[in-house]
Amino acid sequence: MTGPGIRLEAPAPGWAIDADVVVVGSGVAGLTAALRCAAAGHRTVVVTKARLDDGSTRWAQGGIAAALGEGDTPEQHLNDTLVAGAGLCDEAAVRTLVTEGPDAVRRLIATGARFDAGEDGEEIALTREGGHHRRRIAHAGGDATGAEISRALVEAVRAMGRGEREALSGKGDGGRRAGLRTIENALVLDLLTDAQGRTAGVTLHVMGEGQHDGVGAVHAPAVVLATGGMGQVFSATTNPAVSTGDGVALALRAGAEVSDLEFVQFHPTVLYLGPEAEGQQPLISEAVRGEGAHLVDGDGVRFMVGQHELAELAPRDIVAKGIMRRAQEQGTEHMYLDARHFGAEMWERRFPTILAACRSHGIDPVTEPIPVAPAAHYASGGVRTDLHGRTTVPGLYACGEVACTGVHGANRLASNSLLEGLVFAERIAADITARPPRQPGEPVAPEHPALPLLPPEARPTIQRTMTAGAGVLRSAASLAEAFATLVRLQREADGEAEEHKAVVPGVEAWETTNLLLVARVLVAGARAREETRGCHWREDHPERNDDVYRRHRMVTYHPPRTVGLTGITDSADFPAIHFETEPNP
Repeated sequence: MTGPGIRLEAPAPGWAIDADVVVVGSGVAGLTAALRCAAAGHRTVVVTKARLDDGSTRWAQGGIAAALGEGDTPEQHLNDTLVAGAGLCDEAAVRTLVTEGPDAVRRLIATGARFDAGEDGEEIALTREGGHHRRRIAHAGGDATGAEISRALVEAVRAMGRGEREALSGKGDGGRRAGLRTIENALVLDLLTDAQGRTAGVTLHVMGEGQHDGVGAVHAPAVVLATGGMGQVFSATTNPAVSTGDGVALALRAGAEVSDLEFVQFHPTVLYLGPEAEGQQPLISEAVRGEGAHLVDGDGVRFMVGQHELAELAPRDIVAKGIMRRAQEQGTEHMYLDARHFGAEMWERRFPTILAACRSHGIDPVTEPIPVAPAAHYASGGVRTDLHGRTTVPGLYACGEVACTGVHGANRLASNSLLEGLVFAERIAADITARPPRQPGEPVAPEHPALPLLPPEARPTIQRTMTAGAGVLRSAASLAEAFATLVRLQREADGEAEEHKAVVPGVEAWETTNLLLVARVLVAGARAREETRGCHWREDHPERNDDVYRRHRMVTYHPPRTVGLTGITDSADFPAIHFETEPNP
């Protein structure tokens, strides 16, 4: 029997285990969902691409936003989020985030996360970041918030799994004992579905250091995608090397809807390492500006003053555009962040990680301005979900950066990402555990041929194409050129397959193929949105057009190879999806 969808070219699974829930990813979203599901008695497996603590969460410097301070309210947090989202936020999703956020942070603290305290040593120290009118950013280790959150959650996962996990066997154990297992160094390939189109688990490849080598499967009726972002689709990004859009690509191949992928946030202040710099770049946290650093040009002029009421603390899209405009005017590729007035003591106490990163590249922020330029940072769009994290594929959930909950709209408000992962992971776990575990259906083969793989050497071409054509500045011409290159790469892969010269399956080929798919969807969305809104900046359409484009485009992947913009939904309806009403796993 066959089912819908399309899968990557890969060997058949050589081993399988059973679970009630598979969580893919080990950031704040994935580990929170896993802990809650396991605590409720569901057999939970966490699959992560590297080590448990190697996801995007640990790179988050600034902090986590929540209305925790005196005088602050969820309503004020909601208003700041809606403004940053440029008319495309779903207000119900934002209200859920800001209302449930403070208690979710308190539960995170109860799990073991230690945030920096204020002068009294008891209350949490709060700072400001771009777009926030209140000091509501909780931080840890000065500028190591993500690392501390990751540490606390990883320790909790290991404590829960200690003594519970068994050595994984190729045949699985067939038992129903609750517990929490982890499979590290594993790339998830595709979603398994049953004859009714419901989720039945995932296939994955363990990369030599895990408890299995090669391709296997985890059979489960619920899969939670928490795979993080897709920053590696661009040449320069703040994202780690594992952020190759695997979750979005998997969901597209499985038939799920994706929305708003054109809204890629470029962090305005990334350490500029030269025009040839590629891969993950050092981030200069928004919190540096929140503490009083100034953006200046080569002449020392504060160019953001007068452009926005918050100047350097304007929402990120506005600051990124301000930097790019000034750079164009002056014929350079970067601006400067000046925080020399902090002094050595403040730099060492408040921003030790950033200080060390700058000095490692020969720049001392204590004595000189920091060269900065925008780089790909965060995907505001992703796999479309409802307020319980459910996607349009029954049994498939998504949370964190891989998801599009409607919270971020056209531009994410600073430090809302960790909170979104936390809040919606808890909601997903509550939805899954509201019903007793059930056996997954029998996986069926997809009805369409496997997707031909791209050779790994195509990856730099994709990245350079996306940076040039769909980066901070976009136009019809640049996007058309990017589209043509991406289509050519896909046709070359198809041609190689037809001539029986298929690329040998492997991690690099799978990642490159995933990058091509998400790049095609991003470019399709960017070409169709002929306006400038949030972090989508069209040079040929510099104005926002609410009459036509205050809408969300829903994208699906139609086998064998077509990216389809399937419709436009008014933002007031988002994320209302026609989900099944029968019991969900």
